[in-house]
Amino acid sequence: MSKKTLRVSKIKDGTVIDHITRGRALDVIKILGIDGRSGGVVTIAMNVPSKKLGVKDMVKIEGRELNPEEVDKIALISPRATINIIRNYRVVEKQKVKLPSIVQGIIKCIKPTCISNSKKEPVKPKFYVVSENPLRLRCHYCNSILEEEDILKQF
Repeated sequence: MSKKTLRVSKIKDGTVIDHITRGRALDVIKILGIDGRSGGVVTIAMNVPSKKLGVKDMVKIEGRELNPEEVDKIALISPRATINIIRNYRVVEKQKVKLPSIVQGIIKCIKPTCISNSKKEPVKPKFYVVSENPLRLRCHYCNSILEEEDILKQF
């Protein structure tokens, strides 16, 4: 007889970030600026069995809905994640994160001399997705390639 167990309790209102790439839950927390001192309840589940991914991470944030920029940042490190908005214990909105083909204004170029890093120039950093897995981005201005590690260091 198989016994199913609810490992993580339901939340009344907030956001559930599901199908996070294994081992990336703490990176998601960092991206969202959650440090545990604000008082809101945050549940982190890591290495949870998943039919879709084999193993996944999950983050539940009570009392907070994510803004589009936060969702875009999550897409950079976990392109198969799903965002579920919960209100009164029900999923009212579900979306898959989508890694855009152009990433603009979220991260900076790693090359210090790139024009996008100049305080005198009014340009936003802009990158093209070269590869999703492994994640590689190319700077629009200087053609530098950012690897996943370069991106994670910025959050």
